[in-house]
Amino acid sequence: MKAIPQPARRPLDALPPHLWFGVSAVFHYLGPSFAVLLFPAVGVLGVAWLRIATAAFVFAPITRPWRTLGRTDRSGRGLIVAMGLCLAVMNCAFYLALDRLPISLVAAIEFVGTLGIAAYGLRTKRNLAALALAVVGVFALIDVTWSSDPVGLFWAFPNGALFVAYILLGHRMARSGAGDGIQRLGAAMAIALIVVLPIGFKQALAAFSDPLLVMAGIGVGVCSSVIPYVCDQLAMAKLKRSTFALMLALLPAVATLVGALVLAQIPNGQDMLGIALVMLGVALHKQPKD
Repeated sequence: MKAIPQPARRPLDALPPHLWFGVSAVFHYLGPSFAVLLFPAVGVLGVAWLRIATAAFVFAPITRPWRTLGRTDRSGRGLIVAMGLCLAVMNCAFYLALDRLPISLVAAIEFVGTLGIAAYGLRTKRNLAALALAVVGVFALIDVTWSSDPVGLFWAFPNGALFVAYILLGHRMARSGAGDGIQRLGAAMAIALIVVLPIGFKQALAAFSDPLLVMAGIGVGVCSSVIPYVCDQLAMAKLKRSTFALMLALLPAVATLVGALVLAQIPNGQDMLGIALVMLGVALHKQPKD
């Protein structure tokens, strides 16, 4: 399969990576909010299956995963399979944790893992100060209450570790350019569907008796695994891993702003301070040249 033609890539390459990250951040929280509503009707693993299946079927005619796997060398195929396994297990673990824990705690555990990536890439005092501001801002925004639910925590920590793996694998995919990265992402999603098929398909069958549930499941897949993952690839193609990891601090800030605009959940003074600190940290950060 030929790579995406250069003229078709130019409009994508012309847009700043921060814009793609912003779009991904908005959908990062829209998807889970829809998914939680489906848990009682479809089941946790059934929703995970619908999410992955939707993404796999959306990507398939565009990226043609069978051809991507066929023309990729052994190392590339290993990367695609690793990403597919990561996506399958991460999405299941995320929903299993979200079913038992508040999203703020799940998000905080995810964020701790990304701190390691951001800290590893630090080269200057300026970027250290930027990271410190972002961390303080995030924990001002996230109302973290620890849970005594061992099952929820059992799934939350692997989800956080796999989220780190997703960032590392995603950047490796994006090194060859956003177009090739998206093609490999489509192939990885096909692998994820194969992995999750025996896990969630039985629960997902409950949705097929109600067209509204099917449409809702498709909405979860598009909002959670198509739009944000494609935007991540477009952002990762231009951002260093440490920069991308630091920008993840914007996720709770975006969630607070979306809540204010869509749900009329007006942020308090602590929320506004947290947003300001996160934005200041991201603005202060300077992407390393190597």
